Amino acid sequence: MKNIASKTRAPGGPAAADLAPLAQARHLLLDLDGTLVRQNEAIDGAAELLERFEGRFAIVSNNSTHTAQGLALRLRRLGLRAPPERIVLAGELAVSLLARQHPTARLMVVGTPALQRHARALGFRLVASEAEFVLLALDMRFSHARLGAVANELLRGARLVVTNADATHPGPHGRVVPETGSLLAAVLTASGAQPWRIVGKPEPLLFEEGLRCLGAEPASTVVIGDNPATDAAGAARLGMACLLVGTAPEAVAPSVAGLLLPRATAEVTALPARPTERSRLSTA
Repeated sequence: MKNIASKTRAPGGPAAADLAPLAQARHLLLDLDGTLVRQNEAIDGAAELLERFEGRFAIVSNNSTHTAQGLALRLRRLGLRAPPERIVLAGELAVSLLARQHPTARLMVVGTPALQRHARALGFRLVASEAEFVLLALDMRFSHARLGAVANELLRGARLVVTNADATHPGPHGRVVPETGSLLAAVLTASGAQPWRIVGKPEPLLFEEGLRCLGAEPASTVVIGDNPATDAAGAARLGMACLLVGTAPEAVAPSVAGLLLPRATAEVTALPARPTERSRLSTA
């Protein structure tokens, strides 16, 4: 499939050509903030999109505050049904990556209590000093003192792993919510260090994990998101088509509700999964 993220929204709604990749898609990789939800609100069309692609979608998000289990419960309260095994989050994935590559490392986690609990559950000893790695995620309690602690660990030689580099994500009523990238800018200014690894989109790791958990192929998978710099750019790196929604000039619809026109989805809802995919999904 050709990536169409560069198309501009047609007056009066998306053109049929804009939505052609959705009609051909066997699987979807879905962004979260700005695509399915805004803070504690479900976006128009999100529930119907998940229902139409039940068993054939994964959420791939730069979220670093939740675990998949916790996020699934939060989404359910908003009327969105997404099983934890189909949710891939930058925070969890960053911890898992470190656990595979450096399981005995001394780790400082700058993030939520949920992310810290996840790191401990994977066997990490969390430290406040003498760290070998600093994992920077979205930390609502970030302060001048914490900035100083992180900067000095990096100056001492610790390696910096960042969940995602987004400066903000969309909030309700057109507001923005500061993200990990805003904290990263302060850390880099204070320390002069550079990240050892950035895990989140547009890097390929989240997309690859989403494809893996679906048993999907890039050529038959469509990414739906709201951010050209993360969703569209990341999809392009793996040769996947991308449909953007929201306010970006490249967006084909204001929300996912605009992607659910009957003529765009009739072929999708009738498309059977391949037997090998059915078996994988039923045993996941």
